[in-house]
Amino acid sequence: MTELNMEFITIVILLVLGFAFLFSGMYLGAAMGLFGFLGLLYMRGLNHGLGELMTVPYTLFSTYDFSVIPLFILMGQICFYAGMSADIFGTAYKWLGQLRGGLAMATVAACAGFAAVSGSSVATAVTMGLVAVPEMKKYKYDVALSTGALAAGGTIGILIPPSINFIIYGIMTGQSIGQLFLAGVLPGILQACLFILVVFILCKRNPSLGPVGPRTTLKEKLISLKNTWIIILLFFAIIGSLYSGICTPTEAAAVGAFVAFVFAVLKRRLNWKSMRGSFLDTIKNTSMLMLIFAGATIMSHFLAVTRLPMMLADTVVALEVNRYFILSLILFIYLILGCLMDPGSMLLLTIPTFYPVISVLNFDPIWFGVLVTVMCEIGCITPPIGLNVFVIRGIAGDIPMYTIFRGILPFVAADFVLLAIILLFPGLSLLLPSLMR
Repeated sequence: MTELNMEFITIVILLVLGFAFLFSGMYLGAAMGLFGFLGLLYMRGLNHGLGELMTVPYTLFSTYDFSVIPLFILMGQICFYAGMSADIFGTAYKWLGQLRGGLAMATVAACAGFAAVSGSSVATAVTMGLVAVPEMKKYKYDVALSTGALAAGGTIGILIPPSINFIIYGIMTGQSIGQLFLAGVLPGILQACLFILVVFILCKRNPSLGPVGPRTTLKEKLISLKNTWIIILLFFAIIGSLYSGICTPTEAAAVGAFVAFVFAVLKRRLNWKSMRGSFLDTIKNTSMLMLIFAGATIMSHFLAVTRLPMMLADTVVALEVNRYFILSLILFIYLILGCLMDPGSMLLLTIPTFYPVISVLNFDPIWFGVLVTVMCEIGCITPPIGLNVFVIRGIAGDIPMYTIFRGILPFVAADFVLLAIILLFPGLSLLLPSLMR
C-alpha cells in the first residue's frame, strides 16, 4: 500500500473519530478542537498541534471583529429583561387578536418584531413563549396550532437582522455582515407573512382551532404602538448605520446595546437584579460561542492542511452534473444536520468545507448565506431533535412532543415554499445588499 493511500486512510479514520467525538456528548467546541488537534498531531507533529492550542484562542478572541457577537447578544438580553417582548406581543395582540387564529398570528408577528433585537431563534422562542402561551391557553387555542406557531415563529430570529447566524457566516467567509443583514430583511418579512397565512388557512378550515379574541377599538390599537417605538428605533438605527456606512457592524451593535440600556433605565425597567441577569446571560452565551469558534478554527486548520475542502471542491467541479443539483445536496445535508444540532454550531462545522465548493460553483455567497440560514430555521423545528420544539415543550408544560411536531408541519411546508422562492428569485435576497455595494 502506497504512502499516499495510507495517509488517505488515516485521514478518513480521523474524520470518523471526529464524528464520534461530536455525537459522544462532548461539548461541541471541545469535540471539534480535539479532533483538529489530533489531526494536526498526525499531519504536522506534536509541536504544531500544541502551538495551535496555544495561539488560536488568543488570536481569535483578541480579534476586533468578534466583539460584535457579545454586543448584539447584550442588546437582546437587555430588551428581554426590560420586558420589550411583552410590549411587542401586546401590540400585535391588539391588532390581530380579534381575528380567528389572531393570537397565533400575533405570536408570529411578535416573533418577527422581537427578532429585530434578538438574533437567536431559541431566545425569540423562549421570550415570546413566556408571554404568548398563557394567553393562548386562556382563550382555549388548539395546542398543536399554538405551540407550532410559536416554535416556527421563533425561527424568524435568525433571519431578520441582527442575526447571530449571519454574523458567524460573515466572519467565517469574509463576507460583509451589513450586506448579510440586509439580505435577510425581505425573506424574513415574507416568512412571517407565510406563517400568518398558514394560521389563517388552518383556522378558516377549522374555526375551533383559533377562537376569536376580544375586540379592540382603533384608538386602543394606535395607543398600543407607543410601546414598540424603541424596537423600531433600534432596528433602523442598526440597519441605517450599516447601510449608510456610518458604523461598522461592531459599532452598530454597540450603539444598539447602549440605546437599549438607556431606554430600559429611563423607563425604570432595569433594576440591579435584571441588569445582572442580562450581563450573566450574555457572558454565558458568548463563552459558549467562543469555545465553539476556537474548536472550529483548530478543526478548519487541520482540514486546510489535508486540503480536503479544496479536493472536494475540485471533485465537485469535475462532476458532469448541474451545479444546482450539488447545491441541493448541500442544502439536504444542512436539513439533516439541523435536526441534530443548533444553527451556530452547524455553521461552524460545515462552512469550512462547503464554502469553497460554493465559491468554485460561482454561487453568490450572500445568497447562499440566506439559503443556509433558512435551512437552519427548518432544522430548528424538524424531528427528531428540533431545538425550538424542546424549548417550547419546556414552556408549555406537559404536552406530548408529537403534538408539537404535528402543529409544526404546516409551518415547515411554508418554510419550503420560502426556500423555493429564494432559489427561484435570488433578487429577493440580493436587492437590498446590491443597493449597499
